[in-house]
Amino acid sequence: MTLTPLLVETLFPNGVSHYLLGGILIGLGTAVIYLGTGIHAGASTFLESTLSYASKLSRFQQPKFIASRDWRVVFTLGIVAGAAAYSLAVGEFGWTTEVQPSRLFVGGILIGIGTRVGKGCTSGHGVCGIGSGSKTSILNVALFMLVAIGVAQLVFAMGVRP
Repeated sequence: MTLTPLLVETLFPNGVSHYLLGGILIGLGTAVIYLGTGIHAGASTFLESTLSYASKLSRFQQPKFIASRDWRVVFTLGIVAGAAAYSLAVGEFGWTTEVQPSRLFVGGILIGIGTRVGKGCTSGHGVCGIGSGSKTSILNVALFMLVAIGVAQLVFAMGVRP
């Protein structure tokens, strides 16, 4: 199947350039982190290392989290600052979804549990793992996506809408 202009326009009504630029920036950011630290830039691990400040649970007090948490917090704040700077630059502010906050909260909790059960998230496995040719990450991302698509279709079939 070839991507005809009509299909591309249907799938990407606002064009592809911002997706391309976003992908390039994400790739560059993960490369900078990896080249500077030797650590893959997975968001769930960044969150766990940040939790080491507040939680005394042994899960969060691992030496690898304690040793790297300061720069990880700075990096995470950079993600938030980058999103804020983009919003200021293009004038997009406010809530950008019709999904109720309670559903977002429950979804976030389920995703958080899933990242622990799945030994990572799509940023670590998808961007860094696949990018480095990890067979485990390729399999994980394939399974993440298959399950997510299946659950989304099931929920949609049950009549749940934003």
